[in-house]
Amino acid sequence: MKLISWNCQWAFRKKMNSILSKRPNILIIQECENLEKIKFDDRNNQPSDLLWIWDNPNKWIWIFTFGNYKLSILDEYNHSIKYIIPISVVSESNHFILFAIWANNREDKDNQYIEQVWNAILYYEHILSDENIILIWDFNSNKIWDKKHRIWNHSDVVDKLLAKNIHSIYHTLHSQKHWEEFHPTFFLQRNLNKPYHIDYCFVSWNYYSKVSDFTIWNYDEWIWISDHMPLQIDFNL
Repeated sequence: MKLISWNCQWAFRKKMNSILSKRPNILIIQECENLEKIKFDDRNNQPSDLLWIWDNPNKWIWIFTFGNYKLSILDEYNHSIKYIIPISVVSESNHFILFAIWANNREDKDNQYIEQVWNAILYYEHILSDENIILIWDFNSNKIWDKKHRIWNHSDVVDKLLAKNIHSIYHTLHSQKHWEEFHPTFFLQRNLNKPYHIDYCFVSWNYYSKVSDFTIWNYDEWIWISDHMPLQIDFNL
């Protein structure tokens, strides 16, 4: 299973062929426009299933599948934690829970970013005890900003997930600490000299053992269309 997550920085219709050419099974796009503006002109690119949550007509989070993967939002979905979406993903041979996350809820100004994730972890704590969990997101967060978010900060979130035996693939794979990342996922103002690591994929340990590859796509190829680099995770399921 190939899972790709990408904050496309608007106008997905103009950029979609670049990401669809990678043939994902599950594709999560943040800051995507209304699907009415998007034309899947190749039959092979037609999604088999999709879900969405929207902020304004030009800024949605979309989840697409290609192949035999079916999506459904869990009944427990908390609309006040708007852009953290618990999804049941079912295929012919697998079933797991995917949290598609865009940590940027403008309707909750006092808890707009990492606090959203913290609130979600508390609310969905019973679900996170499942052994088949994947959380993937534009986190808008890193440990370097812990002092700014004095409570419910990045480190609090990471520690809480670890207590559930849920691990960051990147940090586990590369034996790196949070805030010491070698590979940026975001370049402020698309500037090579303003790199940050703010996009993540966390999985339950059961699913970490199934990871065959983890890729942060490179700056030279992607910066001309977005300030975020796509994340690709390949699983042997």
